[in-house]
Amino acid sequence: MEIPATVVSPGCKECCERCVGSLPWASLIATILLYMGVALFCGCGHEALSGTVTILQNYFEVIRAPGDVLDVFTIIDILKYIIYGLAAGFFVFGVLLLVEGFFTTGAIRDLYGEFKITACGRCLTAFLMVLAYLFFLVWLGVTAFTSLPVFMYYNVWSMCKNATSVEGANLCLDLRQFGAVTISEERKVCMGSEKFLNMCDSNELDLTFHLFVCALAGAGAAVIAMVRTNIL
Repeated sequence: MEIPATVVSPGCKECCERCVGSLPWASLIATILLYMGVALFCGCGHEALSGTVTILQNYFEVIRAPGDVLDVFTIIDILKYIIYGLAAGFFVFGVLLLVEGFFTTGAIRDLYGEFKITACGRCLTAFLMVLAYLFFLVWLGVTAFTSLPVFMYYNVWSMCKNATSVEGANLCLDLRQFGAVTISEERKVCMGSEKFLNMCDSNELDLTFHLFVCALAGAGAAVIAMVRTNIL
């Protein structure tokens, strides 16, 4: 009499190994890095722009232009809306990146069939590669643009740190040099004046400068994540 073979159900260890092996770890790490970089850029960038508004109003006495005139405050508001759009767009992109990783991982193909998963995965991978390159080019521009306020704030921050060593020098911060106001409008703060000393002693300048630095670091992290995505 033939003894039927017993069916051995997989144990907890085998199930865990199969579950862990089916995860797209490379895409998951790239998505987490992308989310962290975009969140750091958007959060710090938004607060840095708000700090810039405070500095312009309190120490340079710049006021909002009446009506729909395109002044520096309107440009800052537009940049804030751009940050909101970038945050929403990259959230969707991160979700698509994870879906692409799940569809193209080898364990998922073995589990659900080679043809369907491979065909869907190839189409999704091709679409995401094009999208990733476009986002990569856009984000390179964003990173380059973010370095500009970091450079400007670094100059101002250096002037405040070296104010005692260059005491008596006739150095001024003129907003017309940075394109923040029109040529006919004179808004400047000179070293040794009360406004300059108050600005250097305040927390707004130091905090805004470091927030822009963090935003630049977040943009760099997002660029690294998209490079990682394109390599994969």
